[in-house]
Amino acid sequence: MPGKKNFLDRFIERVEDVDAGSRQAYILRLARERGFFETVFNAVEEGILVLDEKLRIRYFNRAAKELLALPEDMENIRISRLIPNVDWQRILDQDAEAWTRLSRQEVEIAYPTQRFLQMYLVPHDREANLATMILRDVTESRKRTLDALEQQTAQAVSMLAAGVAHEIGNPLNSLYLNLQLLETPEKLEPGEAAEMIHDCKNEVERLDNILTSFLAAIRPGKPKFEPVDLHQLVLETLSFIHRELESRRIQVICNWPEEQLPRIKGDPQQLKQAFFNIVKNALQAMTAGGNLRIGLVRDEEFEILSFTDEGQGMNREQLGDMFTPFKTSKATGNGLGTMIIQRVCREHGADFGVDSKPDAGTTVSIRFPLGQRRMRSLPE
Repeated sequence: MPGKKNFLDRFIERVEDVDAGSRQAYILRLARERGFFETVFNAVEEGILVLDEKLRIRYFNRAAKELLALPEDMENIRISRLIPNVDWQRILDQDAEAWTRLSRQEVEIAYPTQRFLQMYLVPHDREANLATMILRDVTESRKRTLDALEQQTAQAVSMLAAGVAHEIGNPLNSLYLNLQLLETPEKLEPGEAAEMIHDCKNEVERLDNILTSFLAAIRPGKPKFEPVDLHQLVLETLSFIHRELESRRIQVICNWPEEQLPRIKGDPQQLKQAFFNIVKNALQAMTAGGNLRIGLVRDEEFEILSFTDEGQGMNREQLGDMFTPFKTSKATGNGLGTMIIQRVCREHGADFGVDSKPDAGTTVSIRFPLGQRRMRSLPE
């Protein structure tokens, strides 16, 4: 607010009001206290910086200097230059109370060495127009987490491979028996050969579906992020599957906001694959037809996409089995669809939630983070 005195102005006025002797003692005391806090701040491992409203660095401790390789001359250095992969403009546009909520994130820097830093801002009072940034080096802990995740992935792949071997056994046996019978056509009734060929074709399609889903689950490929419109991706997914929706007498009801929502960073092909699996699960759950409601809303931090069906719903045991490969209550399912949805959401830093009750339908919701940042979510 114009005309409002800052801390330094008030401090100078107070010092000018005291006599020379008291003034000297007061300044010496402040110097000793400053030295004490300087020692404390330089002893901690986290980087500490004080920023003003223009993102200029007003103070930094030893750890911050080492993490960011800060130069001696900080006159024209702004934190946005040192940590560029943050939506600083969006933070500046908010009031101080929103800073902490908007700026808690993990960032990657390339200089002086490649590191992953966990950062968050703590705003000072309104009069100070300052904020304290705290940086924590999480490179090693992140590496340990990723190593542990790779081990879990290897175990999951082994389990999936065993599941595939078991799942392909039945269609292969059926193919073998039908082909054996087709070798002796003279023993078959009229029309029986055509029926067997049709059965063989169905079994081949079943095998192809199992292998395709398996490869999509374990070898998804690196996502290619670009600005995407969730509304448009959902419409493209519905267009692809609309004939099956119509044949099952399922009406899709979309609830979109009137205003144009901002685009998020995402891989359009992977997202459409996830949406397809969600819609596929919904139509398989609604055996007698019904309404599929799709909603898209936005709050201060997320765009939230939801799919609500009117199917038979799931009990607690079925919900617990949702993420177990090849364990499904569907007659034609293989249990990999939900695994693919979960993997795509994790790659996009999105929260994936399921709310379901028997005979009350199921709601699947995905919360996509807003802004240029992309949070990295790891499974529990």
